[in-house]
Amino acid sequence: MTENCLFCGIVAGTIPSQRVAENERAIAFMDINPATRGHLLVIPREHSMDLREAAPEDLTAATLLAQSLVSRVIDRLDADGANLLSCIGADAWQSVFHTHLHVIPRYKDDPLQLPWHPTPGDFDAIAATATELR
Repeated sequence: MTENCLFCGIVAGTIPSQRVAENERAIAFMDINPATRGHLLVIPREHSMDLREAAPEDLTAATLLAQSLVSRVIDRLDADGANLLSCIGADAWQSVFHTHLHVIPRYKDDPLQLPWHPTPGDFDAIAATATELR
């Protein structure tokens, strides 16, 4: 765990989150600045700045967890598809420097165009969507 890392705080449970799924090496939780309904983040429990530094076992665990969540958002949220995105570096839109994968459900009529500009979501709606995905 790295001090002052938001995602390390989520792993430790000192920062609240809407966890949806987890395995031994990774956790998945709702993004509080969702690009679309059901936007999730998947992170290794161990801190690394980005996927270049992450241990192969952590990347494998996070990727397998993301794979299961892609199926879940398509099946449970009636998404038409999904984007799996990893931002590496500030110029590539990385804003939290802890390895993470975005699982972004896509809908035929959603307005998302990359890059999106994160804005706070409705916390009750985020919590309700988390419940649907658990």
